Amino acid sequence: MNTSPRIAFFGTDPLAGPILAELEAVGITPALIVAGADKLDRKKNPVAPTEKQWAHEHGVAVLQPEKIDTAFLDTLRASEWDLFIVASYGKILPTALLSIPKRGVLNVHPSLLPLLRGPSPIRSAILHDMQETGVTIMQMDAEMDHGPIISQKKIRVEPWPMKGRELDALLANEGARLLASVVPLWLTEDIEAREQNHELATYCSFLEKEHGEINLSDDARANLLKIHAYDGWPSAFFFAERAGKRMRVQIVDAHIEHGKLILDTVKPEGKSVMSYPEFERGNA
Repeated sequence: MNTSPRIAFFGTDPLAGPILAELEAVGITPALIVAGADKLDRKKNPVAPTEKQWAHEHGVAVLQPEKIDTAFLDTLRASEWDLFIVASYGKILPTALLSIPKRGVLNVHPSLLPLLRGPSPIRSAILHDMQETGVTIMQMDAEMDHGPIISQKKIRVEPWPMKGRELDALLANEGARLLASVVPLWLTEDIEAREQNHELATYCSFLEKEHGEINLSDDARANLLKIHAYDGWPSAFFFAERAGKRMRVQIVDAHIEHGKLILDTVKPEGKSVMSYPEFERGNA
């Protein structure tokens, strides 16, 4: 194998950090990082995403295109590439991009494809009470999460249901390790891809802020799954009346006891985190 394959990495958190660390551990350093946009902190100062910070620390070129347009594709075509790797990148990649590298484009997808194709597989696994999930390394084609599978790893998640950010981290690390084992074999053509069983495909959609609203009188298990799935963002919440005003109350933690949903801690709008009994006593 070429000891210095030319690889470009397209990705954002939660997958970017663990994947770049695992690739480095096996001696693979991408020649280019295609990063997400900088974000603004509370003081309106730009904050670089994880993958951009990694690129700067390792002396690797970084690009942050607002869109994947002709100019960006021409920039990529100006160099020779062996492989592109995509992980939670967040932009649609045109077919023209997929044909640029010699060995195509590999994608790390945190589900057992063809299950949960789409943009929110980790949180959707929690919503659908799928204790057995996993990660897939696939070769991208023109359709969403449709390409042939190169490798998969099943994971039975314990404890269950796991909170969203914890499952993000678990599957990011598992996906990173699987990718790091696959890339050298893929570059030397010592591993093959197999077509997905498209008849078994299921789909998930983007998470929206309003998805986090729950009715506390609904099924306890369904509500607990929502609370865990929406951990971090968009966060599960309900509305309560206080002093004649409607207040949004974020649910931080909860559990089920004797078949009933018990709220442990909440964060009322504009307030600090507090216990639910404290909130009920009117301290919000």
